[in-house]
Amino acid sequence: MTIRTPITSTDSGGRRSSASIVALCFVTIVYDGYDLVVYGATVPSLLTYEPWQLTAGQVGTIGSYALVGMLLGALMSGWLSPRIGARAIVLGSLISFSVMMGLSAIAPNPEVFGLLRFLGGLGLGGLVPTVIALTVEYSPRSRRQFNNALMYSGYSVGGVVAALAALALLPEISFRIMYALGLLPLVTIVPLAWRLLPESLAYLVGRNQNAQARQLADKYGVELPVPAPSTTTSTGSIARVLTGRRRISMLLFVIASFCGLLLVYGVNTWLPNIMRQAGYSLGSSLSFLLVLNLGAIVGALLAAKAADRLGSKPVTVTAFLLAVLAILSLGTGLPLYAAMVMVAVAGLGTVGTQILVNGYVATYFSDNERTSALALSLGLGRVGAILGPVLGGWIASSALGVEWNFFVFAAFAALGCLAIGLVSRSGAAVRLHSEQSLVQQPRANSPA
Repeated sequence: MTIRTPITSTDSGGRRSSASIVALCFVTIVYDGYDLVVYGATVPSLLTYEPWQLTAGQVGTIGSYALVGMLLGALMSGWLSPRIGARAIVLGSLISFSVMMGLSAIAPNPEVFGLLRFLGGLGLGGLVPTVIALTVEYSPRSRRQFNNALMYSGYSVGGVVAALAALALLPEISFRIMYALGLLPLVTIVPLAWRLLPESLAYLVGRNQNAQARQLADKYGVELPVPAPSTTTSTGSIARVLTGRRRISMLLFVIASFCGLLLVYGVNTWLPNIMRQAGYSLGSSLSFLLVLNLGAIVGALLAAKAADRLGSKPVTVTAFLLAVLAILSLGTGLPLYAAMVMVAVAGLGTVGTQILVNGYVATYFSDNERTSALALSLGLGRVGAILGPVLGGWIASSALGVEWNFFVFAAFAALGCLAIGLVSRSGAAVRLHSEQSLVQQPRANSPA
């Protein structure tokens, strides 16, 4: 099941910049970010929707359904990637997500709503590791972290769009309209991706489609991936990242992704409700979501630029530390302006840090291992994304004070910081040694 890149996208015109790939993946990831924030933005409305009579614990559990789907979808993408290619995964994920979001808007009861959220997450789960791998694969080596952060800022842009839509539409209009907007990918990015998105070079080389791979590499001014060893099967790339000393690093990346995704989904899901408990109106509490995601966009781009220069490890450790400090400070009763600043810093420390973790994984492993490593770190890390909303719901429905949200989330940020700090450099050294055997191809003269 190979969805081939149209001939017109590989044969016509001169050399293309990797900026076109970054732009396509950026727009694609916008919808993943929208899905993240739309649920958190509608939590207050769901809690007050009388026909369903949901409790805080039930809302937290429903919030985890989409994340269970994403966990399974991400793991499936690691298995499917060498079989059907990146294009099929991206297109299938977008179509599935869009259809399920549209159906969620007309769900008759919370049980059907939760099922549709799960199915939408299943389709969307493989999207993130695949577009990260494509972005890094088609980027100049000196800009891989920055291009990844630039592309992944679409995640926060989607969150900003969801927050703005909620501010404009809620609570006057039913929360259902927020899910109906999820139909937009069918008429926007799906046609563009079908026409313009190229296939993964590593997939083409692995399928012995070397002529098409070389044509695309020349088109975008990038190097061909190092061919996988002849003994590597279609499932071997997953096994390879779990062998030798690198399996410890892979485990640490999973722990870091677990913590990062717990922060991303826990904070985005419950931040509006937490701020309402602190005395803010619905409009004011939704504004914190907007600030959180704007802070993630700006902070992640600056941090990724530093990571390209200084290395991923020290910058990612620093970002996790900023998350600890910012989240703890929010529990001290800051005035509004100071709270807004700390929420912006928390945007870097949560969404921005997870972007850095993803970029670190993508550059730590080789071309042939990248998608599988990302699928494992993001797939298994989704357990944290599942736990985040449930944990927030449990705290909200317990006798604990609102400040315990900040204590718990800060503790997980500290654990993520420790995990990244313990990642060995040996795996990266092995990767660089293997790439020395690559026959050099002309590199892009103008970065994206």
